[in-house]
Amino acid sequence: MQRTRSLEATPGRSLVVIFLLSALSVQAETHSFYGRVVSVSDGDTVTVLDRQYQEHKIRLNGIDAPEAGQDFGQVSRMNLAKLVFGKEVLIIRMDTDKYERDLARIVFDRTDANLEQVRAGMAWFYRAYERDIPGWYREALDEAERDARTARRGLWQHRNPVPPWEFRAKKREQNGPGSTPARESGKTVTRISGNRNSGIYHRSDCPDFDRVSEKNRIYFKTEEEAKKAGYRKARNCQ
Repeated sequence: MQRTRSLEATPGRSLVVIFLLSALSVQAETHSFYGRVVSVSDGDTVTVLDRQYQEHKIRLNGIDAPEAGQDFGQVSRMNLAKLVFGKEVLIIRMDTDKYERDLARIVFDRTDANLEQVRAGMAWFYRAYERDIPGWYREALDEAERDARTARRGLWQHRNPVPPWEFRAKKREQNGPGSTPARESGKTVTRISGNRNSGIYHRSDCPDFDRVSEKNRIYFKTEEEAKKAGYRKARNCQ
């Protein structure tokens, strides 16, 4: 388990630090609140009790941690708990998901818990929703993941760790007709992968879906979204 490093103390990230801290001062005025973390459900979800004693379910924005049934699932949860459980934190709300959870950054002592989970190898940068977060924060998350990969921290100790979105999709497929399908027409979230270099996209049922390298991969919610972004469907994808 990696020791938490403050953003200011991380070498080679001065520009990112400036962006993080400047964004913190702006967003804190209108989209943020302080509270105490009273529960940690998994490596990317916590419950916070605000100063008015109201509970908020918080999903750490921009990251996706291993599920409970995956390798490092419990380790990821414990690492997040070590970072934030029982602490007074600043919640910077960025969006709301379909479960009505706040999608947010969690900041304490100038440390960003979202980034620390990724940097410790306890979560992935959730590229499926990268367009929904600011560009400077995408860069910070991407750098944190590359740092963890290079150092082979946490889940990156394995050569090919299974991303949680693929784990969930496979589980839905195995559950059969009664479960939510991995790909529904017009509602695909993480099962359309585009190649940044070639400008080609692949559905999960296409032969080359898993052959796009992670650094060149971008995800789309629908095929229409991929086409509007200038991507074309792979020729071997019917």
